Amino acid sequence: MTDCQLYLITPESLDPATFAPRLAEALDAGPVAAVQLRLKNVDDDTIRRAVDVLQPITHARDVAFIMNDRPDLAVACGCDGAHVGMDDTDVVTARRILGAELQLGVSCYDSRDMALRAGEAGADYVAFGAFFPSPSKETEVRADPALLTWWSSMIELPVVAIGGITPENCGTLVRAGADFLSVISAIWSHPDGPGAGVRAMNAAIAAAETD
Repeated sequence: MTDCQLYLITPESLDPATFAPRLAEALDAGPVAAVQLRLKNVDDDTIRRAVDVLQPITHARDVAFIMNDRPDLAVACGCDGAHVGMDDTDVVTARRILGAELQLGVSCYDSRDMALRAGEAGADYVAFGAFFPSPSKETEVRADPALLTWWSSMIELPVVAIGGITPENCGTLVRAGADFLSVISAIWSHPDGPGAGVRAMNAAIAAAETD
């Protein structure tokens, strides 16, 4: 089993100046592979300002900074890549915009076919979910952990699990073969702060990997 890593997603609404120390606290608390900026219903200038404040915090700690939905802005802002979903830029177009160097992630929900097609179209990783009810995003899709096992045993591309993941329930996904756990509420809504959230998640991942 390869080591499973954390992939943090920001809240959909944030003030960059206020959020910056919380992001730094989270990243200083333990290993994190990537941070995805996921702002909804805001204009491009708001996104750019958030990138200007937050991306240097991730890069100073060798953590990738990924733009949600907008490969064009990812390139314009010097991000490390973009993540697209079913209602965003199609995978082929996103790959062309990002070029060969930047990372492209694709949400595939509970669809094996969608994941295979995303891989063929140039995705660098695929994401399945939601695996559990999520307080951050309503979804009708409920993915089965067996998807992770199928993918990781058949395909070399990394696979991300998303949706309602907590320290209490993540073990099933780690053991099923997830390369990354994408987490929102378990970090930013942790009662003791985001640093405690990262420590709790990493401890749970480590425990699952030794089971």
